[in-house]
Amino acid sequence: MRLFLPLAAIGLGLALPATAMAAQAQRKGVDWTTHVTQTPAGTYVIGNPAARVKLVEYVSYTCPHCADFAVKAEPVLKDKMVRSGSTSVEIRHFIRDRLDLAAALIARCGGAAKFASLNTAMFAQQKMWLARGLEYEQANGQRIGTYPLAAQMRALADGAGLSAIGKAGGLSDAQIGACLADRAAADRVVAITTAAPDTIEGTPGFFINGKQAMGVFTWDALQPLLRAAGAR
Repeated sequence: MRLFLPLAAIGLGLALPATAMAAQAQRKGVDWTTHVTQTPAGTYVIGNPAARVKLVEYVSYTCPHCADFAVKAEPVLKDKMVRSGSTSVEIRHFIRDRLDLAAALIARCGGAAKFASLNTAMFAQQKMWLARGLEYEQANGQRIGTYPLAAQMRALADGAGLSAIGKAGGLSDAQIGACLADRAAADRVVAITTAAPDTIEGTPGFFINGKQAMGVFTWDALQPLLRAAGAR
């Protein structure tokens, strides 16, 4: 992602371009895992905006393969490649079902400041909340299907334990309720999904510097491609 800065003078100096900012931050030992920005399309980019390697990941929170990838990749992808500033990761939602949408709305509820940690929590705790959510849907799906969308999202989030994950991540009950009721936010997440190219074969799906990694779904398969592109 390119970062555009206004040429606003501060005293006698001008705002630094993204590449200069990144180089300066690298010298100071910045932890880029804490740097999250939102794109005009509404996706979130974790890491250095001027990173040499730009990874785009299509994810579904109800996809077990995505959770497996997230857990296995974290020690290197997040803790080394992103932290160093060599790599950024753009998360693009690929919504599969109502539980997935509810999870995405809560993960995004705190904006850029909380997205990285909530995204990690959703995958780290997926086995727990997904099992609870599917059980809740099986028992209550017909009833909540008659609810307005906002009420459906809240019922699913509470029943699955997603609301509890959001609260543990620093969101208030009022924030969670507002985010789950935000139709524009839901539409934006769905729009990210519909904008995905037809070549996405499933989740997780990856692009490295604009080129799709065809047939790659695991960390073992993706890591050498990132290394070859310059990730470290």
